[in-house]
Amino acid sequence: MYLTREEEEMYDGEEGPAVQKSMEILVALGDIYDAEKLVDITSAQISGVSYKTIGDAGLEFLEALSQDAQVRVPSTLNPAGVDLEFWKELGFSEEFTRKQLRIVNAYQKMGVTTTCTCTPYLVGNVPRFRDHIAWSESSAVCYANSVLGAKSNREGGPGALSAAICGKTAEYGYHLDENRLANFIIEVEADLIGADYGALGYIVGKIVGDGVPYFKLLNCTPSVNDLKYLGAALASSGAVALYHVEHSTPEYKDALKDVNLGNIENIIVNRSNIDEKRCELSTTNRKPDLICLGCPHVSLDEIKAISDKLVGLKLKNQLWVCTSISVKSTADRMGYTKIIEDAGGKIVCDTCMVVAPIEELGFKVIGVDSAKAANYIPTMCGLDVIFDDFEKLIQIY
Repeated sequence: MYLTREEEEMYDGEEGPAVQKSMEILVALGDIYDAEKLVDITSAQISGVSYKTIGDAGLEFLEALSQDAQVRVPSTLNPAGVDLEFWKELGFSEEFTRKQLRIVNAYQKMGVTTTCTCTPYLVGNVPRFRDHIAWSESSAVCYANSVLGAKSNREGGPGALSAAICGKTAEYGYHLDENRLANFIIEVEADLIGADYGALGYIVGKIVGDGVPYFKLLNCTPSVNDLKYLGAALASSGAVALYHVEHSTPEYKDALKDVNLGNIENIIVNRSNIDEKRCELSTTNRKPDLICLGCPHVSLDEIKAISDKLVGLKLKNQLWVCTSISVKSTADRMGYTKIIEDAGGKIVCDTCMVVAPIEELGFKVIGVDSAKAANYIPTMCGLDVIFDDFEKLIQIY
């Protein structure tokens, strides 16, 4: 790899051991993927936050690194393992929370914004079209590449943190325009609504792996929330980091340019395929005792829609609406939080049903409207899951 004089000085340790170690990681990644150089980034989004996933080894690494490391670009954190403020009310243990807070404090010491969300684009970390960034949460990467038109690979936690510390990342993969072209065409012969987008993403992700699908939707104009759930499912059932939707995403007009359409695979998805997958994503027919919404974290307009459905009602099952502290503060002011709490639900911040130790809280069946959550909860939490639209999950008095 070619390094500038400044980059050589960072690599040689002239800016301290934290920068040197980070540069070594970036150069090693660049060598592995045949990158020719590094590029400057405008932001980072860092995973490896929940104590449930990184454990004591990750905690010790971060605390040691935080002694002399500082990020150079705006950087945000992925969800933690607990609600950092109301962990006790939700039933999380003090021992787990104590270590979780140490992890977040280590990141804070490095200058990382501790909003703890998988939707950083909802809390101010919004890259511009064609910005180079280093993001690591799979659904956030998919959204940034596809919906915002920024450029990021699916970074690992250490890679994204190293990029944040150096302000650079290796130029390979989706940082190069030639790798952003579509190599699958997905023709969807069904009208889509609600959880259909997650089911569609799950189906296609399984087929294309780490490919770049180009969607042709029938009579559908997806919202940004629909695109969020589509991308999250694509990224979790496969390894999709970029997709295009005809007439909806910013690069769709270029996605098939210079592509030999005779060599591109066409896939047809119909209503029966989607309905079948919606059923398959549930592991039981029992009623959920906890409904978890927000994988990825919900937006303010989604919270409004949930509160509109709950006005004057009382829930039989427990409800968590997972989001960032920033979005919740606005929901508080708008009165949405009170409506949800009056119905018996909670707006939960900083965490979600996948990275929190919900298996320790006595729940048996989790109801979700996210295909990503339906995919991960049985394996990461060992619990049964029901996948459906929110309206069909709730039981009310």
